[in-house]
Amino acid sequence: MDDRVIFHIDVNSAFLSWEAVHRLQDLGEELDLRTIPSAVGGDMSKRHGVILAKSIPAKKYNVRTGEPIVDALRKCPNLTLVSPNRALYARNSAAFMEILRRYSDTVEQYSIDEAFADMTGTEGLFGSPIEAAHRLKDEIRDTLGFTVNVGISSNKLLAKMAGEFEKPDKVHTLFPDEIQEKLWPLPVGELFSVGGASEQKLKRLGICTIGDLAQADLGTLQAALKKHGEAIWNYANGRDFSLVEAERADNKGYGNSVTLSYDVTRAEEAKQVLLSLAETVGRRLRRDGAWIEVVSVTLRFFDLTNASHQCVLEHATNITDEIYQAACRLFDEFWDGTPIRLIGIQTGKVTKEGDNRQLSLFDDTDYEKLERLDRAMDSIREKFGADAVRRASFLQKDRPDI
Repeated sequence: MDDRVIFHIDVNSAFLSWEAVHRLQDLGEELDLRTIPSAVGGDMSKRHGVILAKSIPAKKYNVRTGEPIVDALRKCPNLTLVSPNRALYARNSAAFMEILRRYSDTVEQYSIDEAFADMTGTEGLFGSPIEAAHRLKDEIRDTLGFTVNVGISSNKLLAKMAGEFEKPDKVHTLFPDEIQEKLWPLPVGELFSVGGASEQKLKRLGICTIGDLAQADLGTLQAALKKHGEAIWNYANGRDFSLVEAERADNKGYGNSVTLSYDVTRAEEAKQVLLSLAETVGRRLRRDGAWIEVVSVTLRFFDLTNASHQCVLEHATNITDEIYQAACRLFDEFWDGTPIRLIGIQTGKVTKEGDNRQLSLFDDTDYEKLERLDRAMDSIREKFGADAVRRASFLQKDRPDI
């Protein structure tokens, strides 16, 4: 796998850059927002004034993505704020992806402003990986007016980490033989998938750098962070075997997701959404006479990055409560407090032969009762509509608007 060449391409301060280019090229303005303390901020009434993107001059005032606008203004009173423009972002993202696909047949869009490209075997067309990266980066800048960083490596994880090095408008490599020099000295919180909560747990174990994590005892990490501990240990050692996928694989299961009307920051609210999603997924499974053995939870955060976690169940199920409880366990394992924009539940390993559950002496759950409850609720909703019966927990006044 080490002979692969993978690019990670990330737009620098995407929302702000796209707004700046729009004002310069389309509106004829002379001031470039990227040269002054500025930021794109969410709707004050609906999104609680969250900073979505910031300029490099704003960064010097310690303005941070995701913080409330009121806090950012306290740090930088002369901060220029602009409102989000989703249609503008979608147009720029599409133009960005169009250029990437001229360089590779295998491009995976990772978010609205970043993508992976498998550049293996393209040396005859575009030169060495570094030459190709500069050519790509410069074409985007000269054609579309905004800059990107390009990270180069032999796998997606290391390419993404390389792209996070010095910005903007840069090309960086992080091949396996460069890990000790370039990656290991960095603070552990800069490693992909290490959020705030995980970082604090690691520091309590005396793990402060990525190198510390790479050389830590795997058993200790698993005891403290479960499966996530093993995953980030592999990341710290540069191990990642995922392929660049030009198109998402067909979903072999049942799932549902919802974009929230505001960024959720409390676990209780998120779990209300998970319960609603579990009910929808469970109802579809029961309608089709299907059971599932895998549950996955996906979160999209305020900055449009994504994270997901999955587990294999001991027994196939289509019971709403079992799906919900599994989803909650997953959520608790990997959510680190980052404001959430979207929540989804996906399921997998579908079977039509799931009604032969092997009971355990140590499990006193009344599964027949849960199945009867689900059937009763399904029947009522089928006759009188989805809102004809609701769980008591959904009557809370602070339930998020989904």
